[in-house]
Amino acid sequence: MAKYGTIEFAGASGASYMFTAYSRDTNFNAVGAVYFVTKRSPNGPGRFSHAEIYVGETGDLSDRPLNHHRKDCFDRNGANCVCVLTESDRNRRLYIEADIRQKHEPPCNRQ
Repeated sequence: MAKYGTIEFAGASGASYMFTAYSRDTNFNAVGAVYFVTKRSPNGPGRFSHAEIYVGETGDLSDRPLNHHRKDCFDRNGANCVCVLTESDRNRRLYIEADIRQKHEPPCNRQ
């Protein structure tokens, strides 16, 4: 498990959301969260970029995204990172997920 740092994602509403980035193989606690599966790549000395692959929400991060029904899509797109924003309120998670999805249109959300 590697914790990489933080990354900010904007939503279609113009709101910005701060996520913590982890390696894809991280085992998470059973907490509510919005998560963004990405391909993290070096982008200059000490800098990284993230190709957006999938955004979702869950009431139990210990089960998702490791056991996700779109895992094959994640693999095809080179997913190696999970960015997490913990949020206990389900309605707030759904709002954030939809806001980010509308802005970024990740490929694994379109299937």
